[in-house]
Amino acid sequence: MSEKAKLIAEAEQEFAAFQRALAGLTEAQVREVWCGTWGVREIVAHISGWHRELGSALERLSRGEKPIPEGVSYDDVDAWNARFAAAKTSWATEALLAELDASHADFLRVARGVPEDRLLPGKTAYKIVDLNSRHHYQVHRDDILAWRASRGN
Repeated sequence: MSEKAKLIAEAEQEFAAFQRALAGLTEAQVREVWCGTWGVREIVAHISGWHRELGSALERLSRGEKPIPEGVSYDDVDAWNARFAAAKTSWATEALLAELDASHADFLRVARGVPEDRLLPGKTAYKIVDLNSRHHYQVHRDDILAWRASRGN
C-alpha cells in the first residue's frame, strides 16, 4: 500500500472512530460547554472549517502552486479555530454534523487527487492531510471520550 493510500485509509478509520465518539449524544450534551468555551458543536464546526480551508491548499499544491495564498497566515491557530466555530454558531446541530460529513468527504476527495510524490511523510501535502484529518480526529475523539467518561456516558 502506498503512503498516500495508507494515509487516506487511516484518515477514514479515524473519522469513523470520531463519529462513534459523537454517537448517541443528546442535543443538550452537544451544546454543553466543557472544553474551555467550547463543546461538541464548536469542535465539529472548527474541524469542518479546517477541512474547507485546507482543501483549497491541497488543490493549489496539486496544481504546483504554493498551498497558502499570499497574505494569509495560519500562525494564530486559535484565532482561526474561533473564526471557524463562530461562523457556524447559528447552525442547527443536524446541519453541523452533515457539514462535517460533507467536508470530510470533500477534503479526502481532494487529497486523493494530490500526486503520490507529494503525499509522502515530511512533505507539506502529507502534513496538511494528516494534521487536518487523522490526527485532528484522534485528538478530538479522545477529548470527547474523556468528557463523556467524566459524565458517565
